[in-house]
This record gives sequence, structure tokens and C-alpha cells, in this order.
Amino acid sequence: MLMQIARAVGDARHLQIAILCVLLAVNLLGVDFGADPLAALVGAVAALATQAVCSRLVGMKTVEWRSALIASLSLALLLRGDALWVHALAASIAVASKFLIRVNDKHIFNPSALGIAVLIFATDHAWVSPGQWGTSLWFAALLTFLAMLVLHASKRTDIALFYLVCHTGLLLGRAWWLGDPIDIPINQLQNGSLLLFAFLMISDPRTVPDARLARFLFAASVAVIAHILAFKFHLRPSLYAALILASAFIPLLDRLLPASRFEWTPSKPKGDLQPC
Repeated sequence: MLMQIARAVGDARHLQIAILCVLLAVNLLGVDFGADPLAALVGAVAALATQAVCSRLVGMKTVEWRSALIASLSLALLLRGDALWVHALAASIAVASKFLIRVNDKHIFNPSALGIAVLIFATDHAWVSPGQWGTSLWFAALLTFLAMLVLHASKRTDIALFYLVCHTGLLLGRAWWLGDPIDIPINQLQNGSLLLFAFLMISDPRTVPDARLARFLFAASVAVIAHILAFKFHLRPSLYAALILASAFIPLLDRLLPASRFEWTPSKPKGDLQPC
């Protein structure tokens, strides 16, 4: 069924936009992550405007609105701020980074993660949604199903599963080492933001290593770095900081373990500008 849905959609970004909108609607009507509809709108406008300006500056003939909208919707679900400018600035940074920070025609940082990290560490006005759903396991099941649709369409299910296995193993290992009851790591895993991070951020096919082995090493590195930042340095946005730190080594992984690069659409003729 997943394959049939993926084929029907065509471009996986359309499916991802639809799913992010569904999650935002559920967030507003059911499981409250604390997202603000006005902030989501401001972020979307800022992201699309930045995409249009940057596309014009680099001479692109079309504006790739889908990736900009995906970045803004992801920020709406995960980022919180005490003013609307926080969301506008985060969205603008996220989109602009795709044009400014590139290696071998590939942006190495996940745009949404970079926007979150910059606003959290550079200002006192932003924080990350804790994303606790408590006993609402139906939401976990819904989120997992919807995310699997996107991952199957983008052929990056492996890295999300790699990351979740590593993250779960580290939490269980820490609980065993400290003699903690199993309820503690289970509670730490019941986190909506964790699933959003695993299924819709670390698995972004345009910003992860190309080879499967490289993706496994990358996912394990993110899990280990996040674990150290969270439990040794007590850094709350450890997931996003770990993703940014590990992403700096993606060009090296791609060089050591080369493989074909993912493209949302068929490759353009050589010499044409690739969409950002």
C-alpha cells in the first residue's frame, strides 16, 4: 500500500507538505504541541519570500516553493518563540542556508534544524517544543504511519530506523548502567518531537549522506552526540545541535563512500542550476 500511495503522489514533497499540514491540524485540534497558527503563517510567508529572492539572485528560472514550505511547516511544529519575528527569522535563515552553505551542489545542513539551532543559541526568545503526548498512543501511530509514507516515497526509511534504534539502545543502556527502572527510558521515548525529528528531519534525503553505510554512520553519530549533549552537558535542544555538528562531516562521508545522489525530480541537463 505504501508503494501505491507513493507512486500516486509522484513528487514526495507534495505528500510531505500534506502530512505536515495534517500534523499541524491535529496539533491545533487534538494533541497540543503549542503551535501558533499565526506564527505558522508568518513563517510560511517569510520562507516563500526568501526562496523567491534567493532564487532570483542566483539566476534560477523558477521558484522551488515546495522545499521552502516544508521548512516553514517543520518549524511551525517544532519551534516556539515569544514573538512572531522569531518564526520569520528562523524560516528565512533555514531557506537562505540552502543557497549559501553548499558543497558539491548539495546543501549540507538540514534547513529547519539550522534555523532552530541559530535562533535558540543566538537569542533568548526561542525554544523547542517538548512534544510530550503522554498516553495519546493513537497520535504516535498516526505520526508513524504518515511519516512512513514520506520515507517510503523518498527511499530514506533506513536512516530514520537506524537513528531510532541507536537512540533507543543508548537510552536503554544508560538506564541499565544507572539501575533506573524501564519506565524512565520508555517515557523519554514517548516524545512527539523525537518522532518528527527522526521521520521528517534527520531523514531529509537532500541533506543526508548518499550511501547507505554512510547514512548508518551518520545516524549513529547524531544519536551519540545528542546523548552526550543531553546527559553530560544538559543541553535541551541536543537533537538539533547534534544534527548540525554531524552534518559538517557529510561531505567527507560522501567522498569516502560515494553513491548516487537523491533527486526529487529527474536530473536536469548538465550545466543547469539545480533546485534549492
